[in-house]
Amino acid sequence: MSDEENYKIENEITDTAKKQEYWNTGIGLNKVDNLEPSKYLLDLSKKNINGELKYYEVENLLKTYYQTQNHNDIRIQKEKECDLVSLRIAQLLEDKSFGFSPIILKNIHKYLFKDIYNFAGNYRDYNISKKEPILNGETLKYVNYQDIESYLDYDFKEEKDFDYSKLNTDELIGHIAKFTSSIWQVHPFGEGNTRTIAVFIEKYLNNMGFNVNNDMFKEYSLYFRNTLVRSNYGNIPKGIYPIFDYLIMFFENLLQNKNNELKNSELYAKELFENNN
Repeated sequence: MSDEENYKIENEITDTAKKQEYWNTGIGLNKVDNLEPSKYLLDLSKKNINGELKYYEVENLLKTYYQTQNHNDIRIQKEKECDLVSLRIAQLLEDKSFGFSPIILKNIHKYLFKDIYNFAGNYRDYNISKKEPILNGETLKYVNYQDIESYLDYDFKEEKDFDYSKLNTDELIGHIAKFTSSIWQVHPFGEGNTRTIAVFIEKYLNNMGFNVNNDMFKEYSLYFRNTLVRSNYGNIPKGIYPIFDYLIMFFENLLQNKNNELKNSELYAKELFENNN
């Protein structure tokens, strides 16, 4: 018998609870960008969870559906993005194949946002900013577009060479939080950075053997993004420094099933709101 005959072809799982988790994560992560799914997607997702439809059949039905909708309606555009990206997140999370490389990050972005953004899978070639509510409208300083590739190459090499065996549990969580924060701060894509990096990190953690609590991304995706903002923002004259405590609390809940209370209200940099009434 050849080695090839010993390999098992991976098909869609039949575990309805896990499928529901993956769908919940996909839909929850889209809330980072204030996107909500259509009723049609919710109906299709139930059929996928129950084994009536495969992922590719759901995607084909969605594409046919949106061909009949008003392409100029902003609400329809947002629902289309949420529906397709939620489906693709669920599909990627169910797929346990993985490679640790910036190329995989690009491929995840390409898969999630194909036929949604014309730059899907490509690093941005322009600089960006985004007003952050928790910073009273201030923005983070993202990596200059000319340095994206070298920054990611450095971060991935450092992580690949890192020896986890020397860490206790608290140190391990802290290290994962800082790696996540570092690659997120690069913000390599024009849109969809948080969703892409969340999927990559979850697949990375699964690959390392962690049991990821998917409910965290379902319920706290905005909190997750805001903790990444706070872990990368500093304003020394105002006494504000990057803080990882909140991101670590999120990862403790994600990986250790702790019950840290996660409140978005605690993430506001209060020093930026003083004397602004």
